Amino acid sequence: MCSVYQGNIYFFDTPKVSISPNSIELAYINILEDNLAEAFELFKLNDSPRASWGKVLVTILKGCMEQYPTYFQIRNFYEIDLDFLIKNEKIEYVESLLGALEILININHEVYKYAARVMYSNKLYTIAYDYMKKSKAINYHDAELHFMLAKYYLDNNNSEDAFCSIKECLNLIPDYYPALSLKHEIEQNYV
Repeated sequence: MCSVYQGNIYFFDTPKVSISPNSIELAYINILEDNLAEAFELFKLNDSPRASWGKVLVTILKGCMEQYPTYFQIRNFYEIDLDFLIKNEKIEYVESLLGALEILININHEVYKYAARVMYSNKLYTIAYDYMKKSKAINYHDAELHFMLAKYYLDNNNSEDAFCSIKECLNLIPDYYPALSLKHEIEQNYV
């Protein structure tokens, strides 16, 4: 037995989608409908890494983290769900997820970078840059972060800082292909 959700949400490709009762998908729809208690109960019915994270997610959205997520839960799901909530304009929930960063950073030291990547992809550049700086202060030797910074600087017409960031990235991982390509682009067009 399936239900058909006819709402307009950014999660599915079509406006009419079959959703199984007691499913993780239904739990996420309940989050979008501000029914966190029902979402939590649906996550409890499922035995999967996503459902385990979902229970933690609901407590974060409620403003009281009752259980801490694991390193891998944060790595695998934080970014996806933050983006999902932004795209569905659940600003209060986005603020809750961002507010949890001060706790989550103690579990996964890359979480600021995850937040920065989501903010950047959603064109929230100033916030993205703030999270990149926080990430850099904690984990300077993250080549991907330096690559992200180089792209940010280029997008903001700061080729000098972009070149410095891409060189730092390549100092950490000399054969990182995207960075080699970006370095070549910077050298051809800006230096």
